[in-house]
Amino acid sequence: MDEFDHEDKKIMILNLNGEFCASDRICTHAYADLTGGILNESERTVTCPLHLSSFDLKSGSALNLPAEKPLEVYPIKREKNKLLILI
Repeated sequence: MDEFDHEDKKIMILNLNGEFCASDRICTHAYADLTGGILNESERTVTCPLHLSSFDLKSGSALNLPAEKPLEVYPIKREKNKLLILI
């Protein structure tokens, strides 16, 4: 899991068994940093370390309470040996 900031966005990039995805890295419930959470590669989810809300990393959907709002996800394009994240 890698992370970076772009303007006001805090983003994480994950390699899930060779498939890359990018999303906001801040929980939509209590604003905890999800890079400190629990990554489940087989289910493609990340669980917030603060209140244990889980998010689908492909769609951004909040899968359980207390989070109700989805994460924003960003398309990734591979170009040669680079990943381009469309923000």
